[in-house]
Amino acid sequence: MDKREVKIDYTVYENSCPSAYEVICRKAVEIIPNAYSIYSGFSVGAAVLLENGEIVAGTNQENAAYPSGLCAERTALFYAQSVYPGVKVKALAIAAFNKGIQTEDVVTPCGACRQVMAEVVKRYGDFEVIMIGRNRSVCLKASDLLPFAFTLL
Repeated sequence: MDKREVKIDYTVYENSCPSAYEVICRKAVEIIPNAYSIYSGFSVGAAVLLENGEIVAGTNQENAAYPSGLCAERTALFYAQSVYPGVKVKALAIAAFNKGIQTEDVVTPCGACRQVMAEVVKRYGDFEVIMIGRNRSVCLKASDLLPFAFTLL
């Protein structure tokens, strides 16, 4: 038996976000009112900064025929890759409101979103993920969110 350990590095910003990503952090929060979350009341906004300087944002879109909706992270990433194919993702910011109030702590991506991020990393290289809460934000590499991501070799 060979026991191993997975370690990740991440940075916590108290009452702020990384200064290099203030614009997309602000955009992730600003777009939240566009979410369609009438079933859960949990609204999420995501903003993607591309290497060419473009910012693309998305929100979660729920559907009565669950799980036919889509998370904000995948909405933004898929839109970015549709409009700017081949352009590397530099960073992704995520924020959420629960019943109209910004979440106190950070919100982490679901498993499906982590797998999509892993595919983006595989295609274009790693990028920063900034998870924003009212009292702090956490920044880490997308590849660290799903260390054993599914891949086809």
